[in-house]
Amino acid sequence: MDQSVAIQETLDGGENCLIAVQCLLLLDNGTESRLLGLVEHVKEHALFMFTHRRMAITGNDVTLQEMIPISYEFSVVEVSSPDEFAVVGADTRVKVTFRNEEMELKLPFGSHTRLFLSEVNRAWCDVCEQYPDSPKFDWLNKYQKNVKVPRSSAGKITKRDRSHTADSRGHQEDKQTNSSTEKTRGDCVHENNQGRVKSEGRNELVRSSRHTVSNKAQILTMPQFGLRDNLIKCELLKNEDAYTYIENFNFFLGTYNVNGQTPKESLRPWLSSTPQPPDLYCLGFQELDLSKEAFFFNDTPKEQEWMKAVSEGLHPDAKYALVKLVRLVGIMLLFYVKKQHAEHISEVEAETVGTGIMGRMGNKGAVAVRFRFHNSDICVVNSHLAAHVEEYERRNQDYKDICSRMLFRQQDPTLPPLTIMKHSIVLWLGDLNYRISDLEVDHVKGLILKKDFETLHGHDQLKRQMDEEAVFVGFLEGEIDFQPTYKYDTGSDQWDTSEKCRVPAWCDRILWRGKNITQLYYKSHMTLRTSDHKPVSSLMTIGIKVVNEESYKKTLEEIVRSLDKLENECIPSVSLSQREFFFKDVKFMQHRAETLTVHNDGQVPCHFEFIQKLDEPAYCKPWLTANPPKGFLAQGDSVDIDLEVFVNRSTALELNSGQQQLEDILVLHLERGKDYFVSITGSYLPSCFGSSIYTLCQLREPIQEMPLEIIHKLSLMSPSEPSSPDIEKALDIPKELWMMVDHLYRNASKQEDLFQQPGLRSEFEEIRDCLDTGMLDSLPGSNHSVAEALLLFLDALSEPVVPFSQYQQCLECCSSSGQCKKIISMLPPCHKNVFNYVTAFLRELLKNSAHNRLDVNILATIFASLLLRSPTKQDLLEKRKIKEFLQHFLVQESH
Repeated sequence: MDQSVAIQETLDGGENCLIAVQCLLLLDNGTESRLLGLVEHVKEHALFMFTHRRMAITGNDVTLQEMIPISYEFSVVEVSSPDEFAVVGADTRVKVTFRNEEMELKLPFGSHTRLFLSEVNRAWCDVCEQYPDSPKFDWLNKYQKNVKVPRSSAGKITKRDRSHTADSRGHQEDKQTNSSTEKTRGDCVHENNQGRVKSEGRNELVRSSRHTVSNKAQILTMPQFGLRDNLIKCELLKNEDAYTYIENFNFFLGTYNVNGQTPKESLRPWLSSTPQPPDLYCLGFQELDLSKEAFFFNDTPKEQEWMKAVSEGLHPDAKYALVKLVRLVGIMLLFYVKKQHAEHISEVEAETVGTGIMGRMGNKGAVAVRFRFHNSDICVVNSHLAAHVEEYERRNQDYKDICSRMLFRQQDPTLPPLTIMKHSIVLWLGDLNYRISDLEVDHVKGLILKKDFETLHGHDQLKRQMDEEAVFVGFLEGEIDFQPTYKYDTGSDQWDTSEKCRVPAWCDRILWRGKNITQLYYKSHMTLRTSDHKPVSSLMTIGIKVVNEESYKKTLEEIVRSLDKLENECIPSVSLSQREFFFKDVKFMQHRAETLTVHNDGQVPCHFEFIQKLDEPAYCKPWLTANPPKGFLAQGDSVDIDLEVFVNRSTALELNSGQQQLEDILVLHLERGKDYFVSITGSYLPSCFGSSIYTLCQLREPIQEMPLEIIHKLSLMSPSEPSSPDIEKALDIPKELWMMVDHLYRNASKQEDLFQQPGLRSEFEEIRDCLDTGMLDSLPGSNHSVAEALLLFLDALSEPVVPFSQYQQCLECCSSSGQCKKIISMLPPCHKNVFNYVTAFLRELLKNSAHNRLDVNILATIFASLLLRSPTKQDLLEKRKIKEFLQHFLVQESH
């Protein structure tokens, strides 16, 4: 049973009918919730407010707290303050007025709230139609005795005099100012004594509460609906064509790498280049801010500057509302819609993925927004991939990382997150950074002068990689009939005249994936000269699925009738493709996966979920995941579950030390059915990554050549304990650290962007294997891959170079050079040696700063969080303090 059934139980059946139920949050206590029910009795209506247990199942779980008759003296109006900008995705605030009392309620944004408000408004319209007769509400008397809280207090609901102005919380993400007020029904609105507040300004968003059936299916994703309603949802999706039709909307997609500049010119030539105003804008920016503050602390004033420029540049013949802004360092995505479409936008989620150095830094990566427009689910991605002509494989890897790591939560928390490719429409834009290969710069410029873009496009790296199905499989790109958008001298239309003389390239691209999409144009905008890139735009007509109300109702009724015939006594049953999985020779940061196929061979649909075992915090060990971990299977359907093993720095220590093994039992539970057990075992190859400095200093041979019992014994020892008699004299520093630093010292002292340009994952795996097995005398891979391996090595140490026990002391004395050096002098010998060795290497790099473009600020910021790791999450102040601590050791000493 769901909460609506629990409320219906309290109404004693008969002529009293629960029409709709809605969860709400009280204004003055966002953690306390109520249930609001609309109850009908012979054409009379009232709102019943209940307190409830967390999972209301029966009538005993809900308590009647308040009754509000819907009469001539009743009104419900959406409110927002005059200095607030209403944003799609924000909670809906309504003011309920009855006689001389008011209360303000906060309802979740979404179609279920719209449905509820439309039913309330319809009930009020029924009162209007009975004029001059007035409803009596005699039937409410029998419920008065059940009201547990006096009307004067009614829990913690705020009651105000009519003349009181409502406060409303602003939306913190979008930080715009404007107002919006809308009555609850378009054709039967009424006004309270204050009258209607008018909304003005080009960014206003008027949210209508008229329910659109396009999102009725969304109600079925709410957690209180059980197996039956999940099956209804599944059947509705299968029969979607029976109740939807395609309506075309114009999407304007734009991408602009602004090279860290502030807006110096109007964006109208780019954003208002269409004769008719588009329905939606999706605008991606890259390199919004190139400062180190933005890079390391993700903070920039340029977000507001560019958002203002965009707002002023949107098409003047329509009013738009900002739905979502999402930014990762310099990668920003803005999503606007015409205000009349705002009510059809729902399920808005935004996520970010950094693919910079160590796979985490946000100087490269992607931001994305997913949403539902009418009945179509759409994902928009703005990415900035790795730079440099020769790094196309790194760009391919960035794309794959973004696809695998970009996960959007669903409104139903019981459902697994959505990936990018789970959406029916994907729009991908950004500075993809693919270049022109195999042609000299003069040849490229000659082809451009001839406008021979077809020949030039044949040498485009993105085209070649897509043709080989290495990236963007299933995506399309329109014909390119404009000249390359990179690289120009800033402020001009002249190709790069710097010493590097970059080969022109189509770095800035727009691609799409899905059905019913037609590109109307694809072009660059040469008149904008703020950056060394030119902005690019694409206007697309996209067929969106819109619901026909009558067809929807008919389809839903047919599904419900067929479900009524199912027998509830049937026990769900599944079969598994196999019950035991073995992962052989798992390595550090190596992704391994096997597939478990679950087939519903029973007579009824079923819910499945991997559940926790007794006294364990999760359904599986931290090195294991099952994707998806839960789901729904219709009769006869199957699902492939990826069992993924991945050992990272948080799990490597216990596996290296032998405290943990690759062993786990997964319990697959069927709702109303039995449990199935899946055995996961494997073998882990010890690695220098995830080991301790002390252990590695004791090992003169590669770690995988040492007996496991010795590795396990050393891993459990501390630097203060005497060395094992089985081990030769300890090394001053780990040989693996020496190999990486020595390689970089000899080969990369003058390497540009060292420690800032990521390496290739495949090369890291070769470097890891070389260090763990000693098979090669020199390290393979590029300088950037070795540099990233060094950072990963330091990051994965079981105890950081400056031990956790000294961390707080380092924060306290960070401003005193003498005190900082005294702390280092008192570290255990192997830790002190490593710290001095690494900082000496960094000082050598600074001697070549004219070539490698490194400075004390950059190196201190990158290495401080690795050498001085916090035992807990670092806040911004701590990051600045440990950076100051390390800077004392990077300044060249005077002689």
